[in-house]
Amino acid sequence: MPELVQAAQVYAPTRTLQIWKSLLNWLAFFFQIFVQILKGTPCVTQVLSYFGVRNSSLLSSSPQFKPLPDVEPPEEEAPPTSSVALSTLQITTGSVPISVEEERLQKLTVVLDLDETLICAYETSSLPTIICTQATEAGLKWFELECVSSEKEYDGKPKINYVTVFERPGLHEFLKQLSEFANLVLFTAGLEGYARPVVDKIDLENLFSHRLYRPSTISTEFREHVKDLSCISEDLCRVVIVDNNPFSFLLQPLNGIPCISFSPGQPHDNQLLEEILPLLKHLSEQKDVRPVLRERFQMPEWFQNHGIPTCEFTNVR
Repeated sequence: MPELVQAAQVYAPTRTLQIWKSLLNWLAFFFQIFVQILKGTPCVTQVLSYFGVRNSSLLSSSPQFKPLPDVEPPEEEAPPTSSVALSTLQITTGSVPISVEEERLQKLTVVLDLDETLICAYETSSLPTIICTQATEAGLKWFELECVSSEKEYDGKPKINYVTVFERPGLHEFLKQLSEFANLVLFTAGLEGYARPVVDKIDLENLFSHRLYRPSTISTEFREHVKDLSCISEDLCRVVIVDNNPFSFLLQPLNGIPCISFSPGQPHDNQLLEEILPLLKHLSEQKDVRPVLRERFQMPEWFQNHGIPTCEFTNVR
């Protein structure tokens, strides 16, 4: 009996320890289930695996994602380079010329007076010889020609006048450079019988597109032989007249450039190349020349100071 009592005393603590271990395991099991419930995603496979269940059919109840095959996706076919370049060129070259064409300015029209603007002429019979001598020594170009007068001889034949013409310095270079960016029109109050042979002599390359003589001028209550630019173009935003006589353009004062009168006593005159040509180049870049000319010369005010009201002529149309 004493041995049994001793054995029972030894076994009792061991049995108690096993019971506590089992109890702790169950508590741990329920604690894991409780945690999964709190997370909202109970893992059935973990519960089953805890019991040693490894059935693949049960484990497959949770989604199984197979990895994508280790193969690079096929490359997209790039469009042929030539077709892309062609379409780009079509867009570029197809749109630019249209916009450039729309923005391209109409060629400037420059109306030039003749006497004392481009040349200076005298009747040869009344011209002192000393003037020709001095002009030649100064390098001034001049020539003589025959002109048909409007007067008649006693026998009814046209009278012939002999004229000496002095060219303004830089005349030919001026006309050549100006013709590169402007249409040239000659407009003189002189008679055709005199003016035509003079222009033929100074315009050997036919740079003037039109020639207008005295019959093309009009008379107003203020002055005669006025040059109405509307006979050249209805749209005057790109029309300029260069004349030593401002009264010639009193109908369109905003289109005029008054220049200094030329005479053979001014052999070193530089108006054409150094003053007028740069201004005309600048005007050729303007959509409307009139605002620039008004600010530069203030011709409406000049005419008003000379008793000529110009308010009816100064509206920019």
